[in-house]
Amino acid sequence: MEFIPIIMFVVVCGVLLLGYPVAYSLAGTALLFAIIGLITGDFEAAYLHAIPSRLYGVITNQTLIAVPLFVFMGVMLEKSKVAENLLSAMTQIFGQYRGGLAISVILVGALLAASTGIVGATVVTMGLLSLPSMLKQGYAPSFAAGSICATGTLGQIIPPSIALVLLGDVLSNAYQQAQLNMGIFSPESVSVGDLFVGAIVPGTILVLMYLLYVLLVTWLQPHKVPKAAPVEIRDSNILLALLPPLFLILLVLGSILAGFATPTEAAGVGAMGSIILAIMQGQLTLSKLQEVMFNTTKITAMVFLILIGASVFSLVFRGFGGEELIADVFAQLPGGVFAAVMLVMVVIFLLGFILDFIEITFVVVPLVAPVLLAMGIDPIWLGIMIAVNLQTSFLTPPFGFALFYLRGVAPQSVLTSDIYRGVAPYIMMQVLLLIAMAIWPNLTTWLPHYVYG
Repeated sequence: MEFIPIIMFVVVCGVLLLGYPVAYSLAGTALLFAIIGLITGDFEAAYLHAIPSRLYGVITNQTLIAVPLFVFMGVMLEKSKVAENLLSAMTQIFGQYRGGLAISVILVGALLAASTGIVGATVVTMGLLSLPSMLKQGYAPSFAAGSICATGTLGQIIPPSIALVLLGDVLSNAYQQAQLNMGIFSPESVSVGDLFVGAIVPGTILVLMYLLYVLLVTWLQPHKVPKAAPVEIRDSNILLALLPPLFLILLVLGSILAGFATPTEAAGVGAMGSIILAIMQGQLTLSKLQEVMFNTTKITAMVFLILIGASVFSLVFRGFGGEELIADVFAQLPGGVFAAVMLVMVVIFLLGFILDFIEITFVVVPLVAPVLLAMGIDPIWLGIMIAVNLQTSFLTPPFGFALFYLRGVAPQSVLTSDIYRGVAPYIMMQVLLLIAMAIWPNLTTWLPHYVYG
């Protein structure tokens, strides 16, 4: 009977592979196992009695209010042609240099990641806007596709990322639970703001690695990068395109870093700022506002429904002794803490092929994080490692989500094999970043400790 939690997890993965909705798969599988456990006497009904209070805790969670606000901000910026204007401005700046369009794509993708925090939206937007232009100018299809895919996944790690908001909330609960299990009854806390600050250095390093790679390709493999085309520079247009989104990003992140606002309050500022930005650019109409609100509601409902399903699943999983099973497995691993972290990272990486970051954050992280944190692992480091790991998973063939997003909008002339070859160097860069963070944890923990003490 001690292997029932493992069977539960395998059954859920099988149900998901059959194509059933994630939230219903999680809750339905959990309730089915709970009923069987009640009949056989292997499951306590008290765990089911805790479901109402768990759900009430979800809907009254102040941190999670940031989710619809950041989603609204991202969708509004996506619909108000911010990406198109940014790409045009960056092309005017860098287009006069060889490989300038690729540099523009990476910089605009990084800014969009900081603005929207949604991987799919960034990949699709950049694919529609920049891929035809890059192919027309003579960029190698693999190089162009790889740059766009890799840049789109930056939304996982560059704050204010929705993935970091959800991870921050889950890790906060897991950290407190781990400390209570260790007999610490005045537990320390970790916040979404801690993860935002902790992601700044790794995110910056990743963007710089991408840019360095583009420069190296331009130098060593010039056949993949066309000669620079003459570009007419219009300074006023550049400033009008760059300054408003940059100011909005700095306002959101700056208010968090300076301690003036919580991530939830900063998300409200970002949502209002995106409306003002759309008005300034003449892009806000009633129909567009309705579309933005509809998309925001749909995405938010999906997130919270998955969270409710994951809450039911985690309760039943714990009721069958799943947490103790994980702790026993980790304790028996020959490599200790390192082996436990490595195992979790491999599992999360593989699950990233079939599950989105929302499901992994709500299902897997609550099960393994309390055990890992009780082993003395820093919660900020763990959160950023998971985020970069998922980013790498979403980019890895043959099942990476970013690859499917780009395949859906890429011209027929761009082969799937071109996309796979193009992302390979970026996957290697992300793996190098993971190794660097494992060797030097201060890459993620130094700045939060400096800012927040």
